[in-house]
Amino acid sequence: MAFDFSKMTVDLSAMPTTIDMGHAWLGGLVLVLLVLYIAKKGKSVEVEKIVEKEVEVEKIVEVEKPIEKIVEVEKIVEKIVEVEPKLKTATPDAALQLLSLLQQEARFIDFMQEDLKGFADAEIGAAARVIHEGGQKVLNEYFSFAPVRSEDEETRITLPQGFNASEVRLTGNVVGEAPFTGTLIHRGWKVTDIKLPKLAEGHDASIVAAAEVEL
Repeated sequence: MAFDFSKMTVDLSAMPTTIDMGHAWLGGLVLVLLVLYIAKKGKSVEVEKIVEKEVEVEKIVEVEKPIEKIVEVEKIVEKIVEVEPKLKTATPDAALQLLSLLQQEARFIDFMQEDLKGFADAEIGAAARVIHEGGQKVLNEYFSFAPVRSEDEETRITLPQGFNASEVRLTGNVVGEAPFTGTLIHRGWKVTDIKLPKLAEGHDASIVAAAEVEL
């Protein structure tokens, strides 16, 4: 059965023209619920943002932790390297120059390369005198020396804890820790000044003694 809308009438005079107390409370309740809904929705968005930030921070921390471990390992390696003694590479030119001077003044290389089995002791003694005089001349002219220890040899001395092991070499029955008391066998030597001649540019220092040709 079809509904006939043409017969439907609306009496506008029957609609309320004023808002009574019940409608006012109902409208206020709807407004409060709307405000609470908007506030709750805003807070949920803020919470989501905070959670996202916390996740990002956790990811950053997870990335930084391995980096911190790498830095710690590098520091440990650096400490190990610092503990290990650093070896210096000696330049050969100065040593070759000294050999050249000893050969020039004392025929040092000639003597050391000679087979002395066929020579008498008197002949070796005579050659040693020449080497001693020439070698002494080189040392006095190009080096300055001083004893490591000032005490007289064959006297008793005490080495305190922390003594310089590069200056004093212990021999005999070495047991325990410093202080050590023993007999000074040799005072030692240290070089206080070096005055080797300057080498010309392009000079071949490996030629410690040039071949001699008499014309």
